[in-house]
Amino acid sequence: MRLEIITIFPDYFAPLTLSLIGKAHDDGLIDIAVRDLRDYTHDRHRTTDDTPYGGGAGMVMKPEPWGEALDAVLDAVPPAQSPPTLIVPTPAGEPFRQAIADEMAGLGHLVFACGRYEGIDARVAQWAATRMPVRELSLGDYVLNGGEVAALAMIEAIVRLVPGVLGNPESLVEESHTADGLLEYPVYTKPPTWRGLDVPEVLLSGHHGRVAQWRRAQSEALTAARRPDLMP
Repeated sequence: MRLEIITIFPDYFAPLTLSLIGKAHDDGLIDIAVRDLRDYTHDRHRTTDDTPYGGGAGMVMKPEPWGEALDAVLDAVPPAQSPPTLIVPTPAGEPFRQAIADEMAGLGHLVFACGRYEGIDARVAQWAATRMPVRELSLGDYVLNGGEVAALAMIEAIVRLVPGVLGNPESLVEESHTADGLLEYPVYTKPPTWRGLDVPEVLLSGHHGRVAQWRRAQSEALTAARRPDLMP
């Protein structure tokens, strides 16, 4: 899988060299390239934003540098290869869910467009959609200063699903938001008693059927309490 990120803050993505994602890169499972949007500007101030048409507070990212950056991405794609999918993190986008992470993990080339200020000129996504699939995705019902944090979260959710990235693929089976869509049950490890709190007896019983029933009941109770919208 190839990941490309376009941003005015390339250093934001240094964490991608760490942990499992960094190892996946070192092992050749994924390829990561970060492009500085300012490299596609042509004035001495390397300007990427301007005032919004129609008035209002804030600034809007200009279409010209975005167009040139995306041209550079597309020009590097071999003729026989499908175009990449462009992901635009935005509070106005479709909610990013586990099913979307699963879908994205099956694609070979993703490009993340990290907006700032009041966002990217809307014509950029409109034009891009004529050249490649475009997904405008929201990390949640809140506003961030830019798309970088959202892109990092989405990349981690996607890359961990790429075959070979996790040492034990069975770790994916019973996670929150997977399989039946319920939240994951509480988990415990040694010691059996810690600061007066005990591990539930059923988990010490060695009875796999009882453990499975307990975990299912815990998942259902936790989901009903915290995310009733996910209940089947």
